[in-house]
Amino acid sequence: MGHSFEKGAFIITLGMLIVRVFGALFKIPLMSILGGEGSGYFTGAYDLYGPIYALATAGLPIAISRVVSESVALNRFRDVRKIKRISGPIFLTTGLMGFACIIVGAFVYSKLSHTPDSIYSTFMLAPTLLFSCLMSSYRGYYQGLRNMTPTAVSEIIESIGRCVFGLSFSYLTIFIGKKNYASSGTLFGVRYDPITAQGKLLSYASAAAILGVAVSAALGFMYISFRYKIKGDNISKEMLVNSPKSRSSSEILRSILRFAVSIGLGAIIMNLSGVIDSILVKRRLYDIAVNSQDRLVSMYRGLITKDVVSRGNIHVFLSGCFGYTSTLAMFIPTIAQGISISTLPTVTSAWTLKNKVDIRKNIEKILKMSSIISIPMGLGLSSLSYPIMDLIYNTLHKGKHISEVVIGSQIMSIFAVAAIFISLSTPICSMLQAIGRADIPVKVLSIGMLIKIIFNYVLVGIPEVNIRGACVGTLVCYSFIFVCTLILLLKNARISIDFKSIFLKPALSGVVCAYSSKLLYKVCSIFLDGKISTVFSICLAALVYIVMLFCLKIVTKDDLKSFNIEGKLTKIFRKRKSI
Repeated sequence: MGHSFEKGAFIITLGMLIVRVFGALFKIPLMSILGGEGSGYFTGAYDLYGPIYALATAGLPIAISRVVSESVALNRFRDVRKIKRISGPIFLTTGLMGFACIIVGAFVYSKLSHTPDSIYSTFMLAPTLLFSCLMSSYRGYYQGLRNMTPTAVSEIIESIGRCVFGLSFSYLTIFIGKKNYASSGTLFGVRYDPITAQGKLLSYASAAAILGVAVSAALGFMYISFRYKIKGDNISKEMLVNSPKSRSSSEILRSILRFAVSIGLGAIIMNLSGVIDSILVKRRLYDIAVNSQDRLVSMYRGLITKDVVSRGNIHVFLSGCFGYTSTLAMFIPTIAQGISISTLPTVTSAWTLKNKVDIRKNIEKILKMSSIISIPMGLGLSSLSYPIMDLIYNTLHKGKHISEVVIGSQIMSIFAVAAIFISLSTPICSMLQAIGRADIPVKVLSIGMLIKIIFNYVLVGIPEVNIRGACVGTLVCYSFIFVCTLILLLKNARISIDFKSIFLKPALSGVVCAYSSKLLYKVCSIFLDGKISTVFSICLAALVYIVMLFCLKIVTKDDLKSFNIEGKLTKIFRKRKSI
């Protein structure tokens, strides 16, 4: 049913790329409004949201996708319909519980992270979680049917809504707040000194932006729920008549929970470790900001303003600079996420039917696709970290973000490499879940997160390293996860793969691409404006990478066929003996 792996991966990845583009169009102007300090409040709220969302959904969307795809492979369409009926009330219940947890958790998190003003932003995320849970019920169901369009469209609607409502609400809050303070000396009825008022207004503007996020989540849920009522799921009456008698509700529920517990436990551990790690990082930044303030200010001379120092918010500012970096670097795992969503039903189907040839073929295809896309993006972003951040932030905002760009580019050079390993490990974990070993990612992620926490705690506490230590911890963590999960996937699937074509050749091409981009940028900068040089060097480096793909014969005729790229292209490459 539904899309082929290639088409499904293309649709969901294209959708996620559009989402990321709109996400950048939301976050980059938002960061212009909020600055480094206000961005610290915004990103801090999501540190709590992640683990509570993971707890509320408990791996249910992936489990539903897995059980639905298994039922489709066996032509058990009555089971598929029953899975949909069962999942709705479960997601509503867990969404309401998650809503309550965020409200309560906001008080605890703001105190532990030494960011009391982040509480307003965290409150605003509660309705977002409820609508996201309700959407997950439909998304998991459609993905199991290999129909990626509803997920992609609902995510695009969400991202457009974030741009429209999030930016509008945040801008209006700043505009009204400044006008109110200038006329009455009060900020929304409360009197503050000018420096304190500025910090408070940034926290209110961050909360207003997240209120816009909640509105966009409501719009996404409205779309996908109405779509199901109008268009259904393409399961015909004939398919239902010819389907075996459905299993009992309790049996189906046990099947869902069997996968959900393992998958959800991994997501909870990962997100809970993330929030613990985030709190520790901010506390370590707070400690060095208090005990080694002069060293930090000297290290970032001219980059940390006196107002930030006087409010005691150096730790918030530095964590906000990390947010500038992640907005760009997380474009790379977006591709992997799209591939992994399409991976689950494809590999599940092959595994259910015990088709060893298809299992090996699909695993190799997925790993190769992930490598070809993520490696050059990560290495290229690392090699041109400052020019790219300067192009994105300072071009649009006339040099307002010099401090954040300088500090963020230092973070980016490490974090972009870590993003490669995040991208590669994501579909591997998804394939382990597809072959029924959802317990393996849980165990490996637990160890990886522990490694990350230890590295971050030690490195961030060194004043000369500070926030950059968090990137090193992330890099070590996901390198470990990638190696371990890959070994265990191959062992449990009982297959071997062509490491040379899948990893080594794309890595070599990626290194050539990265060095080419840096060299081209230096040469172009002699003759052209810096920002034009950045765009020109990126385009030329991409061309170099494409040439390398064919010179090293990484892309084959089968790869082109799977995406229906035939005809003239294939003839050209065959004549040149590139394939």
